Amino acid sequence: MINNGSIIGGADAPTYLFLVFSWLNLIGLIIVVLMLIPNMVYAFRKKGQANRCRNKLMNILEQVGRYGCMFLMIFNLGITERGFASKGLFIAYLFGNTVLLLSYWIIWALFFRKADYPKQIALAVIPAMIFILNGVTMMYLLLAVFGVIFGVAHIYVTRENRVCAESEVRGPV
Repeated sequence: MINNGSIIGGADAPTYLFLVFSWLNLIGLIIVVLMLIPNMVYAFRKKGQANRCRNKLMNILEQVGRYGCMFLMIFNLGITERGFASKGLFIAYLFGNTVLLLSYWIIWALFFRKADYPKQIALAVIPAMIFILNGVTMMYLLLAVFGVIFGVAHIYVTRENRVCAESEVRGPV
């Protein structure tokens, strides 16, 4: 048997970290929790805020994408997960998630001070980028697909909420 520097069953050290609890991705759980904290603060502050987007398909796709991504970030199904193909992808995973999460929290802090559309769009794009980054770097096709679905739908719903809010302010033509 040739030892190519792998630790267990051909997995390198970064992949091994994710195979310890083969069904649970602890780093993915931490990332999801860190993404949810500012959202929960916002929901607490803005109780009863309605979704103005009337496109039912996009609203459904947004929720399917959101919950699918969060589930797949936390739980490994053993279907399409491949792990990190290289240590470089593992470094990209760690660095990318760190930068995106910090950006997300900074934009949330700025948004809490002054809510505006560019920040809303950034807060719609960054989570999708996190999900897609995780799917691509871990070679987890299903997560990447759900990330794209979530991203397209979340950006659409965010935009529609703005358009509807502006039309309510202007009133009927």
